[in-house]
Amino acid sequence: MDLSQNQPQMAVISDPKDFDNRSGSLLERLIFNNRGLLVLCCAILTAFFAFQLRDMTVSASFDKMLPHGHPYITNYLENREQLRGLGDSVRVVVENPKGDIFNADYLATLAKINDEIFILKGVDRAWMKSIFTPVVRWVEVTEEGFTGGPVLPNDYDGSAKSIEDLRINIGRAGVVGSLVGNNYQSSMIQIPLLAKDAEGKSVDYHQLSASLEQIRAKYASGPDAPVKIYVIGFAKLAGDLIDGLEKVMVFFLIAAAIATFIIYLFTRCVRSTSLVLACSLVAVVWQLGLVVSFGYGLDPFSILVPFLVFAIGISHGAQKMNGIMQDVGRGTHKLVAARYTFRRLFLAGLTALLADAVGFAVLTVIDIPVIRELALTASVGVAVLITTNLILLPVLLSYVGVSPKAASRSLKEETEEIKGRGFGVVWSALDHFTERRWATIAIAVSVVLGVFGFVVSHDLKIGDLDAGAPELRPDSRYNQDNAFITANYGISSDVFAVMVKTPPDSCRSFETLTEADRLSWELAQVPGVQRTTSLADTVRNYTAGGFEGNPKWITVSDNQSLIDAQIGNAMSWNSEFLNTQCSLIPVLAYLSDHKAETLDRVVEAASQFAAKHDTADRKFLLAAGSSGVDAATNIVVREANRTMLLYVYASVILLCAITFRSWRAVVVAVLPLVLTSVLAEALMVWLGIGVKVATLPVVALGVGIGVDYALYLLSVQLAQQRMGYSLGEAYKRSVAFTGKVVALVGVTLAAGVITWAWSPIKFQADMGILLTFMFLWNMLGALILIPALSHFLLQGETTRKHDMSPAEKALMPEEALQN
Repeated sequence: MDLSQNQPQMAVISDPKDFDNRSGSLLERLIFNNRGLLVLCCAILTAFFAFQLRDMTVSASFDKMLPHGHPYITNYLENREQLRGLGDSVRVVVENPKGDIFNADYLATLAKINDEIFILKGVDRAWMKSIFTPVVRWVEVTEEGFTGGPVLPNDYDGSAKSIEDLRINIGRAGVVGSLVGNNYQSSMIQIPLLAKDAEGKSVDYHQLSASLEQIRAKYASGPDAPVKIYVIGFAKLAGDLIDGLEKVMVFFLIAAAIATFIIYLFTRCVRSTSLVLACSLVAVVWQLGLVVSFGYGLDPFSILVPFLVFAIGISHGAQKMNGIMQDVGRGTHKLVAARYTFRRLFLAGLTALLADAVGFAVLTVIDIPVIRELALTASVGVAVLITTNLILLPVLLSYVGVSPKAASRSLKEETEEIKGRGFGVVWSALDHFTERRWATIAIAVSVVLGVFGFVVSHDLKIGDLDAGAPELRPDSRYNQDNAFITANYGISSDVFAVMVKTPPDSCRSFETLTEADRLSWELAQVPGVQRTTSLADTVRNYTAGGFEGNPKWITVSDNQSLIDAQIGNAMSWNSEFLNTQCSLIPVLAYLSDHKAETLDRVVEAASQFAAKHDTADRKFLLAAGSSGVDAATNIVVREANRTMLLYVYASVILLCAITFRSWRAVVVAVLPLVLTSVLAEALMVWLGIGVKVATLPVVALGVGIGVDYALYLLSVQLAQQRMGYSLGEAYKRSVAFTGKVVALVGVTLAAGVITWAWSPIKFQADMGILLTFMFLWNMLGALILIPALSHFLLQGETTRKHDMSPAEKALMPEEALQN
């Protein structure tokens, strides 16, 4: 059987002099009639963007993780300066492995560590807390009234007497479980961080994390070290993520090597494989150079986007290379073959890349800066691919061509496959799905899988499902540190704060203190809350102290003069539970973890209380603290999840409608994507992955990139059907022309991201697993469900050349269009 009867092709022209340079679209003529100038411009741009990379930075920002448009975060940012460390902070615990903390050598080491941390850049020194900082004080009632001072005695000199005085002061201050471990074998340094440093710059988390690691290495390295040090907090987490990115670079190289190897196995052509690889790398250079030019950088959440752009570039490049190889194998000159391939596949490739771009761009609906920057970075990368892989690659191949031996081998293999040999067995099996029996079975199985996935996906959770930092492996140093601190301290780093806002000097009223106390009690009853505290507790204790510690006076008195006296004491002792204007008091709830269920319960209790007890002069504002930020983020993610999917599907449907000019074809293209999305959510449930900032983009990316398969495969099938071929014959021709490459693309994309599964950064490993699943499942959906659905929906597509889209006409032989 002649191969030309089974694939859309154009006239074989072996001498470029016989080719009409005036043929083709205006864009084609503009590009190929000025090839040298185009290559020169691309080379200059590549050099420029490569030079821009000198300013590329990888960093993280606490503020970029905040959903700024959410009311909780608005409330927090408006009052951040008055909340004194209830936002971004780090906690360092120093343990004495050989005894308790009341040891001169241990305390001397702790003092040195405290002093070195105190001078670190970005630390809010005024509110740094440890048993060595003057802001941590004890208060005691005597016959003469209140007395007190800093926990560390003013005359501390390391002697046995001063150490004993320190022990007494720690008991008086009530800091056991907060600044001192429950077993007295460790103490904590609480380090609030500034939003901006003295120069107006954000804190460099990587540098801060590195400085803390240097301190740990200096004092706690080796088996004979006098202390052990444990560090947690967003800044440390961000630093660990950035450190892990160095290892991720290795996975990029592995992914590039695997993708190159797969492409080479398909082509057995070194020159064309090298060009596909080079153009994809050029796309990454352009992307990163543009990101730097726009004033942005990379962060742990967007670092994998260049790798994804590289994989997408490889996949689209494979389509172009395959088209040229087919024409060269038939005897067409490499320049003419390049023009033919551009003519046939540019519009389909452009539509596919636009769909990819839409999958990224819809992420901008999520009001979280780190995701919006990810969307920008990815959209820029996809836009660059239009130039590097749809235009530059065919032009370069028109100069370099492909190996004649490889092209001949490709033709021979395709001829064998048409006869049902080799991989032809697979393609022949796929042809059966255009038949009623096989189509019915495929659709029935898909329906069962869809129903199963839909039921399981109802258990999909929003937010973190594990304690500690789910972004890292459970056995990571950070999570081990977090487990130690949680086990040895009565209050966690997961703090949910409700801000009670009043007019100036009104926080002292009996009604306000009583309401704050009621809220504190309500929150304490919520499962997952370890303890609560507020200004009411301070007033209660001070009142009792004013009456010689009589337990009958452990109350918030309705005598305003008594309250005023205790508020004055609280201000003089610089209490953290009110601001200097006495217009804001935080009610703090220390949570056992920041899992989604815990946060939901706390938010519901606090919201209901606020709704019932808000007045014109007293507002209960949610929410501050690390858990307040987490709760707001979860709410935004929950609302954006479905909205994002709605937008991405609407955009993909629109692009498919423009491409196919048939609502039935749109249904055929989109239903496999819907099945993949449902099964991906079920997979997230099975793997214990919640929907959060790190995983939210995955489903959108899977849909946007997954539609590529349908665009390439279905475009050829519809064009053949509209020439008068039966569905079975049209699908067979479609598989012969683009089907193999669709499978190659799926395998290449999956191979490019599966290596992420071994990343030390768990959320990147989760992304790798999910994207691999979606790429492979979308590929199978295109090869199996498209013919099956076509049997029921597209049998009626008959000869109607005048209704063909430009993309379909480009796929047809010119003589066929003229007949």
